[in-house]
Amino acid sequence: MAFARDDTGLRADLGALASQVHPVFMLPPVAASAFGAVIAGRMAFVPLLLHAAATFFAVYTAHVKDGYVDFYGRGEDDDHPLTAAGCRRALVGAGGGFAAASVGLWAVVGPVAAALALPMWLLGVLHAPQFDTNPVTTTLGYPLGVATAIVGGAYAQAGSVAGDALAFAAVFVITLAGVKIIDDATDYDYDRSIDKRTVAVAMGRTRARRLAHGLLYAGFTLVVVFAVDGLFPTAAPAAAVAFGAVAAVTTRADAELATKLLVRGAYVFLALLVASVWFRPLAGAPLPDIGVFGPYTYLATEVGFGSLAFVLLYRAGALRRAARTILVLYPLAFVWDWYTLTVGVFAIQLRTGVDLAGIPVEEHLFMVVVPALVVGIHETLSEL
Repeated sequence: MAFARDDTGLRADLGALASQVHPVFMLPPVAASAFGAVIAGRMAFVPLLLHAAATFFAVYTAHVKDGYVDFYGRGEDDDHPLTAAGCRRALVGAGGGFAAASVGLWAVVGPVAAALALPMWLLGVLHAPQFDTNPVTTTLGYPLGVATAIVGGAYAQAGSVAGDALAFAAVFVITLAGVKIIDDATDYDYDRSIDKRTVAVAMGRTRARRLAHGLLYAGFTLVVVFAVDGLFPTAAPAAAVAFGAVAAVTTRADAELATKLLVRGAYVFLALLVASVWFRPLAGAPLPDIGVFGPYTYLATEVGFGSLAFVLLYRAGALRRAARTILVLYPLAFVWDWYTLTVGVFAIQLRTGVDLAGIPVEEHLFMVVVPALVVGIHETLSEL
């Protein structure tokens, strides 16, 4: 009944079993389970403990199965602390632990709570070799596990799943998929040599990196959109800004360093989202009122965004190209703006009242600032 491959005795067996607890990847799903309870607004101890236990055993199953397949099946790893029989017994034990936790959820909460936990175990047991060779499933397995933990954790507390829990789950699927693509790129050469089709192998490292950062950006944007819509707390965008700053730093880092930074950034992201939901620090706080500039308000916003556009264009050496684009676009934009103002499509309140050629002077600046900002962002992205 030995578990350890390189030693004997109870201490060695326990050490071998404990080696499959990888805190870096184990903590986020378990924390996501607790986050679901925070979102639900309840912290009943028994459902919380049972769902966290189910999550733990599901992720533990994934780690053991992955190591078993990589070492004993593929010869991919150089060493493994568990014997082949020990891996199989550990999988049985983890499955039993998951089953016990699921039965507990069924008894305490109901069958739906147990059903919502089941996908986590299926993702774990099928991670290797079924899911980890396909670009889609190898990328989405872990993010879907975290998302399922959030939804299941919320249901275990409330007996239902509200829209905010589903929205948080969607955000984590998207952002963690971006992190996973970059993480998988660290093994690009080896994966390619054994025809293991990660996104990096299927698309190439450059295109995969662009897709990964696109997914991260989409996830951050959703946080802002949901906060504006009122589904997320007002302070939630701070989490997106913090993680976004980390993601920006990784644009020029190699895959290994980028993965380390992004994993730690994901911890900060989760922690700030938990804090925003739990404490709601900005609840009831009014939006900053830039109307204090009075008739110069519109002009002030154009100066701000125009300055950003200039910095981007200057940095990219694209001032001349932007000027040419603006000159070509200007007549069309002028006619469009004049017509929409004339027929009453919209009205501008906080402006100076100065008109030039039949439209407010601010609109002339708007027709310069917006295309300049678009070109500046485009040229900046082209360098990445």
